[in-house]
Amino acid sequence: MKQTREDVRNIAIIAHVDHGKTTLVDELLKQSGVFRENQEVAERVMDSNDIERERGITILSKNTAVIYKNTKINIIDTPGHADFGGEVERVLKMVNGVILVVDAFEGAMPQTKFVLRKALELQLPVIVCINKIDRPEARPREVIDEVLELFIDLDANEEQLDCPFIFASAKTGIASLDIDTAGKDMTPLFETILNYIPAPVGDPDAGTQVLISTIDYNEYVGRIGVGKVDNGSVKVNQEVVIVNHHEPDKMKKVKISKLYEFDGLNKVDVKEAGIGSIVAISGIADIHIGDTLCSPENPEPIPFQKISEPTIAMHFIVNDSPLAGREGKYVTSRHLRDRLFRELNTDVSLRVEETETTEAFKVSGRGELHLSVLIENMRREGYEFAVSKAEVLYKTDENGKKLEPMELTYVDVPEEFSGTVIEKLSLRKGELLNMGSASGGYTRLEFSIPSRGLIGYRGEFLTDTKGNGIMNSSFNGYGPYKGDIQYRKQGSLIAFEAGEAITYGLYNAQERGTLFIGPGEKVYSGMVVGQSSRGEDIELNVCKKKQLTNTRSSSADEALRLTPPKVLSLEQALDFIDADELLEVTPSSLRIRKKILDPTMRKRASFHH
Repeated sequence: MKQTREDVRNIAIIAHVDHGKTTLVDELLKQSGVFRENQEVAERVMDSNDIERERGITILSKNTAVIYKNTKINIIDTPGHADFGGEVERVLKMVNGVILVVDAFEGAMPQTKFVLRKALELQLPVIVCINKIDRPEARPREVIDEVLELFIDLDANEEQLDCPFIFASAKTGIASLDIDTAGKDMTPLFETILNYIPAPVGDPDAGTQVLISTIDYNEYVGRIGVGKVDNGSVKVNQEVVIVNHHEPDKMKKVKISKLYEFDGLNKVDVKEAGIGSIVAISGIADIHIGDTLCSPENPEPIPFQKISEPTIAMHFIVNDSPLAGREGKYVTSRHLRDRLFRELNTDVSLRVEETETTEAFKVSGRGELHLSVLIENMRREGYEFAVSKAEVLYKTDENGKKLEPMELTYVDVPEEFSGTVIEKLSLRKGELLNMGSASGGYTRLEFSIPSRGLIGYRGEFLTDTKGNGIMNSSFNGYGPYKGDIQYRKQGSLIAFEAGEAITYGLYNAQERGTLFIGPGEKVYSGMVVGQSSRGEDIELNVCKKKQLTNTRSSSADEALRLTPPKVLSLEQALDFIDADELLEVTPSSLRIRKKILDPTMRKRASFHH
């Protein structure tokens, strides 16, 4: 018999970057008494990973739990970005409702659309929390309308449209059901969760069924599977069978050696867990996302969304530049290999393959963001390596036709820039599907475009829209190859010799384009020091000193005015590099270089092409 478990609520949180999701969770933890009053709370406890903290993006779904009025509320964080789409779907399978956090000034953002659409499709009820209500420029009434419009756009049903709105300031720890009355604490939100989000349902007397939705990893215990108990119960020392909806042949007997539930931010050991509980299980070495743990008598796998296929790949290569090994701790191919394979423990959408040479690995992922986050994580951990330009992964259909990954791209830009964007994206084989108006004088454009058309476009897009555009894409399956794309790419300025860049040499170089480096930086022959203003590559000597004369005046040299260099971020550098270039990545530097450093060899190679 199916039963409802009243003392548990499972919810996911959806929010745009910086709309205050993490602060909100901190407050719920605080007010449910998880942190003692006098205890120092590390701000933003859920973003454990440095980059997440800096970029304000939550990449991995984290779990936390609070107790309110004897009810355990499991709160699961969702990745906000479409590159992590596979992750979103699985997280939502564990919950019975979601909280959508929206900034009272910025309103509903296109980025949250992807996750919200998935939640609505799964018929999950939504609580809308309009946050930062105390911002001076807050406009909550308009934001309510925007959110309802978004729901209608996403085909929400009647019940979903009749959702509760909470007005909150997570920072000051208050929430209210009434737009004009300030709350005192988070009680209205807690109460709405209990009243509006259904309790989990399952059959406590049936055989065990736990679908593993995410994987955590820790050096001491190895892989940890996290999932919800759908039916039956799960106990320590219980014998279970691993089955998988997408791998009918998989049948593996294992024993549950350690079982945890979440309490606040900690995992606590439990002996047994019942329906609706979100549990973590360690001690099963090859547990994977999408596996169902069942009682051996009647093993039934639970269906789940197949993990998104990678669409983009780049090579991670041992750094062999003249400056190799000076800045990183981990520099050998062994280090690189171990680190990349370790990433596979937790990231299911990533692929790592060996290549003909032990010096290079082919790494495939879900998009440029997906791979750039890995690169950034590795350089912070002390790795030094080089990466090649991202390339899309093609497929062929049964008739031998070439297929390529396609994306749906939503662009919000001020009206005066929409012409430029449409023109640029059409050149990149984008097809305009829809054009409407967004809030605040912005135009909303919707394109279908090949993934390769977007590679290297983001930087140009920001320049073209003077930094005011927002662009979001989500993978939209494979489609027929759209033909070659003509990129009007400018060439690179290449350093001719090794040494240190000097003002005089840079002064002469800056007339030829935009420099990426300033005086005093180390360069080597074949290193790219800037972007040429013309279509071809130009070699220069940036270490050149002025010819000394007898009466050298020091003031003349100081009069040379250098334009400040354009320092590229990791994403910009990945966008900039061409097929014959590499990006050298170390904990302290990003350098662009030609694959072939020697100028004569390089010229020879280009003739053979």
